[in-house]
Amino acid sequence: MKKMMFTMIVLTCLNSTGCSNGQAQEPEVETLSNKVILEWNAVAYEAFGGELYQNSVMASRINAMVHLAMHDAINAIYPKYATYAFTGKDASADPTAAAASAAYEVLVHEIPNQKVFLDTALNLTLLWIQNGEAKQKGIALGKQAGQAILDNRANDGSAGDPIHPIAGINMPGVYQTVPPFDFVFAPFWSDMKAFGLQKNDQFRSVPPPSLESEAYTVAFNEVKSLGRTGSTLRTEEQTFYAKFWYEFSEAGWNRVARTIATDKNLDLYETARLFALVDMAMADAYIAGWDSKFHYNLWRPYTAIRYADQDGNSGTMGDLEWEAEMPTPPVQDYPSTHSALGNAAATVIANLVDGSTSFTMISPTAVPANSSRSFNSVKQAADENADSRVQAGIHFRFACTAGQDMGDKIGLWLVNNYLQPLSADQVANTKN
Repeated sequence: MKKMMFTMIVLTCLNSTGCSNGQAQEPEVETLSNKVILEWNAVAYEAFGGELYQNSVMASRINAMVHLAMHDAINAIYPKYATYAFTGKDASADPTAAAASAAYEVLVHEIPNQKVFLDTALNLTLLWIQNGEAKQKGIALGKQAGQAILDNRANDGSAGDPIHPIAGINMPGVYQTVPPFDFVFAPFWSDMKAFGLQKNDQFRSVPPPSLESEAYTVAFNEVKSLGRTGSTLRTEEQTFYAKFWYEFSEAGWNRVARTIATDKNLDLYETARLFALVDMAMADAYIAGWDSKFHYNLWRPYTAIRYADQDGNSGTMGDLEWEAEMPTPPVQDYPSTHSALGNAAATVIANLVDGSTSFTMISPTAVPANSSRSFNSVKQAADENADSRVQAGIHFRFACTAGQDMGDKIGLWLVNNYLQPLSADQVANTKN
């Protein structure tokens, strides 16, 4: 019932710019509403489970697939940007029907237990399009675009139980599980097929500081003092944004993209490309981040602080009762993929829209509930997103810095190599 009500509220028509009249005609690209992209981004979030979903890496993968399918579908009607996987064409198809059908095709395949919810969402989107040849062609084209992405991602290494129990290894610096978890999450993700990277270790992080180094000592003492439960050295604002940014990074940064796409009045094509690249970047940031995490296998602050007497560093003092402000995710410390995803998304947004765009957003993990936070730029937001992991007590500072560096490189790589604007000659050739 909650999802049914959500869909009915979200899927609304924007009169002449948001609805289609069923007539086969070349669209005026700049006037087409981006509503269908924003709607189906939100539909995907609800299909994952909304605020309760837990498989963050899988959500990032499916988000990228959904938005690449929608991007390819509309560019098969009027080619403005290079496509990712779909090479079909139909200039007479309705773009809204095509985009929604592409998203549906991916989601119903990947999350079949949500078919009733997704059927309702698709029917409500298509309801606003007058019946006609263009609508039917849009539906057919969208299905083809969705299937092209599904074919591209078949056997990509994402299948498997993400809950992987590991035996504790009592060695200084080596990752050990952190209560309440007794497993490491989705180790196979480090070998997952990337969306845009040439190889998963293309931007592997440099080695973390050695346990005996000054850099490690500084980072250790910072997170020990600031990140502990009830720290009196952490300000109220730092505690607030530690919780504000605690939700899965891919969820928060899709919300940032929705906010900016709405505030900047992006058209259908600009919005489809923005989300495709943002979600590609975040999916690849998880994959690259997992590659580095499992390569270095570094312990979390919780373990490091409790067993500091074993690290060979006279500048670190152990505390067997130390607890982090927020629960520690069940995967290695270095690098922070939360930071990597934030910077990857911010880099895409800054290059495609405007990095200095100010915006305000809310977070489901904010305390008090429904609290908002405002930013002057996506960089400011990405920096705070990364710092929140230190304030929450779940990452060393150097892990966040490495994650941000990785995210910057991934975002720029994808912007420079995928979904490029087509020249007039390329558009003409694509139509022929």
